[in-house]
Amino acid sequence: MTPPVFPDIRAHIAELMDAARSVVAPAQSEVVAVIERPKQAEHGDFACNLAMQLAKPLRRNPRDIATALIAAMPASPHIAKTEIAGAGFINIFLKPKTQRAIVPHILAKGAEFGRAAATSVTKIQVEFVSANPTGPLHVGHGRGAAFGASLANVLVAAGFDVQREYYVNDAGRQMDILAVSTWLRYLELADVRVPFPPNAYQGDYVIVMAQALRARDADCYVRSAADVTADMSNEADAAEANLDQLIANAKRLLGAGYAAIHAHVLKTQLDDCRADLAEFGVFFDCWYSEQSLYDSGKITRAVGRLEKAGHLYEKDGATWFRSTAFGDEKDRVVRRENGQYTYFASDIAYHLDKLERGFSRVIDVWGADHHGYIPRVKGALAALDANPAVLEIALVQFAVLYRGENKVSMSTRAGEFVTLRELRSEVGNDAARFFYVLRKSDQHLDFDLDLAKSQSNENPVYYVQYAHARVCSVLEQWEGEPAGLNAADPSALTAAPEAALLSRLAEYPVVIENAARELSPHLIAFYLRELAAEFHSYYNGTRLLVPEEPVKLARLALAVAIRQVLRNGLALLGVSAPEKM
Repeated sequence: MTPPVFPDIRAHIAELMDAARSVVAPAQSEVVAVIERPKQAEHGDFACNLAMQLAKPLRRNPRDIATALIAAMPASPHIAKTEIAGAGFINIFLKPKTQRAIVPHILAKGAEFGRAAATSVTKIQVEFVSANPTGPLHVGHGRGAAFGASLANVLVAAGFDVQREYYVNDAGRQMDILAVSTWLRYLELADVRVPFPPNAYQGDYVIVMAQALRARDADCYVRSAADVTADMSNEADAAEANLDQLIANAKRLLGAGYAAIHAHVLKTQLDDCRADLAEFGVFFDCWYSEQSLYDSGKITRAVGRLEKAGHLYEKDGATWFRSTAFGDEKDRVVRRENGQYTYFASDIAYHLDKLERGFSRVIDVWGADHHGYIPRVKGALAALDANPAVLEIALVQFAVLYRGENKVSMSTRAGEFVTLRELRSEVGNDAARFFYVLRKSDQHLDFDLDLAKSQSNENPVYYVQYAHARVCSVLEQWEGEPAGLNAADPSALTAAPEAALLSRLAEYPVVIENAARELSPHLIAFYLRELAAEFHSYYNGTRLLVPEEPVKLARLALAVAIRQVLRNGLALLGVSAPEKM
């Protein structure tokens, strides 16, 4: 058995443990050794729980099994010693030479360090943001954007083929409300006074769209106030019904002109959304139109398949999907009594289309308030003879923005919201991207504006970026050629803080692997903070530019390796790595 180079040392140890298992428990070939990094340095570089996994089938004390496994392990030039701890953990300590080999490896790999070899076996689609194009993106959408983009980056780094997709809700009532809201503001500009509904879209951006529409098409869409408000109710509780009547009147009065207004507001909002996200460093491979599902007949086809399979029934004039048969709390309407398909019907067709496009994993990033939607979508896929396990849902709690003690309202129709663009302007892209992924996505996040703008060690993004800039500053003082550090001998790295940093650097590929497996890019942010903290402590307690040339070059090589890993990790989160701060 030829031991591999350091970055594959975990796989090498797993191979050693499997060889030992084949001696101690040859019949238990299905038991796979789990090799993990201990949380405490005194427990070694790696730990294995194989003895405890074998205890039940072998009916033996796990510590006795651990003793037998250690005795059966093949010799390795990388392992200094093994110890048995606790109930039967096997702690593994690497030889210093193997630990130090991580530095020249990182310098040689550069931006590729931590990335797994690309594979086309698993094709993953990540769909995120997908906000209705009815207004500017707000700070709540920003968290989904930062999480989804970082998750996609992490999955690519883990070796997967990833497509990023935005589902455009360009069909349905919300877009009709926006179109009518814009038309009513347009009429105001033409001195046609129609009471503006309180449940229409109120923001100033609606007025801006109306002004652009009037500048482009002049009086083309002017109609009398009496015609616009025909058949509206005087009842106090008829707000939603009146809004629907306004939509119906607009379609009747304007004909093809209504489609032109609808197209105008859709294009305006989508263009703004694309630009906003691009400025935020978030890009998509595909913008998928909901309307295309109607135009192509995919919704009709999907509902027809459910009907043919016997999963639909008629009740109160509507068509229902028997989703309770698939674990949902109640059945769901797919076609209303007026013959129109529901949003759920289009979602069924959309997810079926995802699978038909060849994705072997489909990851949807949804707001946490959509948790109850999961059983019905998975149930529909099961009813269509698709594997519901292919669909994975990552729930994201909306971030809550605080200014001092005050929480800011974010109601899109009322127009009282802080946009993502405003947030980015105030705290910067880097702080926004980093802060959004500082918590597990399904955990509540209070966005502290004052902290995000501060230049202090308490600001996590500043703290990490400052570590990167510190290395750059040291190299500038050195005035040497960084490329020459690739050949530096790391054997001079003998101090305890250096050993801790070497171990931390070696964790990075495993952190990416874990973050990809758990759909948790926050693990990258946590890791970067820990690495930065260890480097700052090392920098404050150790002189790097010492007179002894071998020691100086070894420490500089370590610093450059740290800088590279910080840069690589920040890139996954869409955060810059400044050289000066």
